[in-house]
Amino acid sequence: MCQSTPTTTVTHPVLDGSLTPPADVKAINFSPGPCNLPEQVENEIKATFDAPRASSMYLSHRSPEFVKILEEARKYTKEALQVPDNYEILFMHGGGHGQFAAVPMNLMSSPEDKATYLVNGTWSKRAAAEASKYGKPVVISSANEDGTFTSNPDPANYDPESKYIYMCSNETVNGIEAFRLPKLGPNSPPLVVDGSSDLTTKPIEWVESNIGVIYACASKNIGHPGLTLVIIRNDMYGKQQNICPGVLCYEDNIKADNAWNTSCTFNIEVTALMMKWICQEGAMPEMERRSIAKSSMIYDVIDNSNGFYSTPLSDVSIRSRMNVPFDVAGGDTETTNEFLIKAWEKGIIGLRTKTPFGVGKYLRASLYNGISIEQTEKLKEYMIEFMESKK
Repeated sequence: MCQSTPTTTVTHPVLDGSLTPPADVKAINFSPGPCNLPEQVENEIKATFDAPRASSMYLSHRSPEFVKILEEARKYTKEALQVPDNYEILFMHGGGHGQFAAVPMNLMSSPEDKATYLVNGTWSKRAAAEASKYGKPVVISSANEDGTFTSNPDPANYDPESKYIYMCSNETVNGIEAFRLPKLGPNSPPLVVDGSSDLTTKPIEWVESNIGVIYACASKNIGHPGLTLVIIRNDMYGKQQNICPGVLCYEDNIKADNAWNTSCTFNIEVTALMMKWICQEGAMPEMERRSIAKSSMIYDVIDNSNGFYSTPLSDVSIRSRMNVPFDVAGGDTETTNEFLIKAWEKGIIGLRTKTPFGVGKYLRASLYNGISIEQTEKLKEYMIEFMESKK
C-alpha cells in the first residue's frame, strides 16, 4: 500500500530565522545578540592565529602567555570604562542568567535578606524571579496591565532594608533604556546593574550612582558568547551564602585571580581586543555619540513614516539606543515578511531572530558597537525605499 507523502510548508530562510544572506552580498547583522564585531577587531582576531605564540583558543589559562592576555583585558577594560581602583574586574562564566543567580547568592547573606528589584522589562523580571530562590526581592515594576513595559519604575521608591538595588539599564526586548544611572545618594543601598546590552556605550558615574556591581554578558558590545564581565566594588564580596557555587562566587574568583576554574581564554582575548578598540576610538563618549547618531537615524524614519512604521514607545527619553523595536504596516504579516525577505536580499539580517518569546508584531534593529554608522545608513535607506514602494 502506498503511503502518502507528508506535506511540508515551504518558507523563506529569513522567515525561519536564518542569518545567512545570498552569497554575493555582505551581511550586516542587526541581531539582538550575538552581533557583529567591528571589522578592525575581526581582523585582529584573525591575526592572532598567525602569531608566534599558540592561539588563545588552546592556551593554558595559567600559562604566562595567557596571563599577559588577562592583564591586557583588565587594563583596557579599566581604561575604556574608567573603572576606579577600588573595583575588581572578573571574567566569569554563565552569561546574564548566571548573574541573575550569582548576584543574590553573593550579596544576600541570608535567604531572609531583601533587595529592591526595579523591573522595567523581560530581563529584570527574570532576574527578580531568580532572586526569589535565594532571598526576598522587593519588586517595583512598571508593567502595564497587559504585561507590556513602556516606562521605567522610580528608583527612589526602594526598600530601605535592601542589601542592594537591582536594575537592567537597557531592556533589549522592550526597547527601554536608562541613559544615565540613578543617583540616590551615598546612604542608599549599592546599585547593581545588568549592563549586558549597553555597557561601554555611555559614561558611568561610579561614585555618584553608588555602584556596587555592574555586569555584562559579552555578546553584544564587548565580545562574543561565553564570557561575562563582572566589575565589583571591593566592599561587596565575601558575604555569599553557603550554597553559592564556586564558579559563581565573586570572592572565590577574585582570590583565584580569575582562574578558579578554566578561563574562557579565547573569549577573554576577544574582549581585550574589543576594549582596546573602544579606547582607540574615543572610549565611552565616542561610543555614545555613535549610538545617538545611529538610533536617531532609525527613529527618524519611523517617526516620519506617517504610521507605516511604528515603535511601542512614545516617550523619547527612554527609547533604547541599542535596540529599536518597530513594526511594518501595523504588523501586517504579508508586508512584514516581504520587508524581511527584501532586506535579506540586501544582506540586512537579524531584524527577526528566533527567541523564547515567539514571533510578535515588532522587529528589532540592534545597534551595538559592532554596527557602524555607515551600516545603519544602509538600513535607513532600505526602510525608506521599501516604504516608498508601497505608496
